[in-house]
Amino acid sequence: MKGFGVHTSMWTMRWDASGAARAIAAAIETGMDFIEIALLDPASTDAALGRRLLDEASLPAVCSLGLPQAVWASHNPDGAIDFLTLALEKCAGLGATALTGVTYGGIGERSGLPPSYRELDNVARVIEAAARIAKGYGLLFGIEPVNRYESHLINTAAQGVAMIERVGADNLFLHLDTYHMNIEEKGQANGILAAREHLRYIHLSESDRGTPGEGTCDWDAIFSALAAIGFEGGLAMESFVNMPPEIAHGLSVWRPVAESSEEVIGRGLPFLRNKARQYGLIERGAA
Repeated sequence: MKGFGVHTSMWTMRWDASGAARAIAAAIETGMDFIEIALLDPASTDAALGRRLLDEASLPAVCSLGLPQAVWASHNPDGAIDFLTLALEKCAGLGATALTGVTYGGIGERSGLPPSYRELDNVARVIEAAARIAKGYGLLFGIEPVNRYESHLINTAAQGVAMIERVGADNLFLHLDTYHMNIEEKGQANGILAAREHLRYIHLSESDRGTPGEGTCDWDAIFSALAAIGFEGGLAMESFVNMPPEIAHGLSVWRPVAESSEEVIGRGLPFLRNKARQYGLIERGAA
């Protein structure tokens, strides 16, 4: 997980033959170092086909997901472990290096109350089991704090670090997202500083989920903080241009966040790459 990558939502949320081929071709065309696969339905994922396409393109991959409501870890830890077991098997089959995202719960999971001790105990149990299974495949396992409107369980970098240190598995890492941090942290740089050695992956997403550089995210603070902690992980651009209704509902995205994926790539990607070069996170000659 190094260099610049992109979430497949830029082009598709369906990792079938046509969606995979389209996303991989577009990622190569835009000079990405890796791709992040939305592994929303592990059971229907053709891992062998996906691996063949990725190998042919020499494109590394990371997988991400959120848990379906029926197997939310807070209430159904056994179901969550079963779901993640299959997801990790598919992730390994694809040749990916990590499974990350809202791996501890659902996108849109809110009880109306702070997380209970029982809910957090269940989440810790699931993460511990998933990290152990991931390690057996040689995979890293990440958790991504998300904003209060998408989850009541883990919203800040400090909460994510607390869960990682509670579980204690050496293949666990924190995955931050600038969109969520813009809502939850007392300054996005503070969230990055709180994460420090646990931070291995970050979503670069604008304040409105649209084109990076055209919202209110403090990109200089973000990139200077990444430089300050010596960040060497994956920088993944994320903008939700193409979404099925069930994902749009969880994310509460009701209007287009950009005119097209071409707009986001054409204007947002050069902006982010220039910032990364400015702060020494990628080489100046990098695409």
